[in-house]
Amino acid sequence: MTTYEEWTKALDEFMREASFPKGSLIVIGCSTSEVGGQGIGSSGSEGVAAALFSHLQSWASAHKLSLAFQCCEHLNRAVVVEEAEAVKRGLDTVWVVPVANAGGAMASYAYQKLHKPVVVEEIKADGGIDIGHTLIGMHLKQVAVPVRVSVSHIGKAPLVLAKTRPKRIGGERAVYHFETKEDE
Repeated sequence: MTTYEEWTKALDEFMREASFPKGSLIVIGCSTSEVGGQGIGSSGSEGVAAALFSHLQSWASAHKLSLAFQCCEHLNRAVVVEEAEAVKRGLDTVWVVPVANAGGAMASYAYQKLHKPVVVEEIKADGGIDIGHTLIGMHLKQVAVPVRVSVSHIGKAPLVLAKTRPKRIGGERAVYHFETKEDE
């Protein structure tokens, strides 16, 4: 199976399993080096970033999702988002432009291709796609829940997917399901 076919299958299964509502924010962490079979941060590829980015944009658009692209540790894992998304969510922007050697190939590519990109230090995303163990957990809402799909790698990079759910509080007497008129 080609990487494109794996990627399509992984994204389709992810959406089916996670059932993200419209407007959900999905954080993307990607080591293009790992996709190519190299060590993380060793040989970033704009070509790999372009291929994955294009497909992500189509997928997000089809499902009316927003995307955020995590930078590498050289930028403290800051995140690239559309300015409108930052404004909508009340996110503070920071003054930096990710480049391949400080930000990573995927974040750098996203910054070049988004309509009006900005960088923010942190987000609380509804779900995440981690390609190559880039550690996106710091940008997920609590509580993160792994999502299993049949695709375990994109190229040579391990694929980890997550959705989030609200915290359950209140102990054993708490009620977590609320009946609505639609449930009757």
